[in-house]
Amino acid sequence: MINRIVVTIGGRDYTMVAAENEDYVRRCAELVNQQLQEVLRDGRLSQADGAVLAAMNVADMLLKEQEASENLRRQVKENLEEANSLKL
Repeated sequence: MINRIVVTIGGRDYTMVAAENEDYVRRCAELVNQQLQEVLRDGRLSQADGAVLAAMNVADMLLKEQEASENLRRQVKENLEEANSLKL
């Protein structure tokens, strides 16, 4: 089911069309808005430049979380392999 949700980012309203539920889309928008407000705090950047820096911050968080997730998967796999070898 496709949902249309209006969110506010940087003081502007955007209509998002997503398969995800409204709460999830609003959480995503809030994260982006927080990042945008953070980079625009000193007032020296344009909205467009702030949006790019906010996107870079979110991409950085995503990549670090993906790396942490992969490390956890690797550790679980190694632990399972070690447990299996100890059983034998």
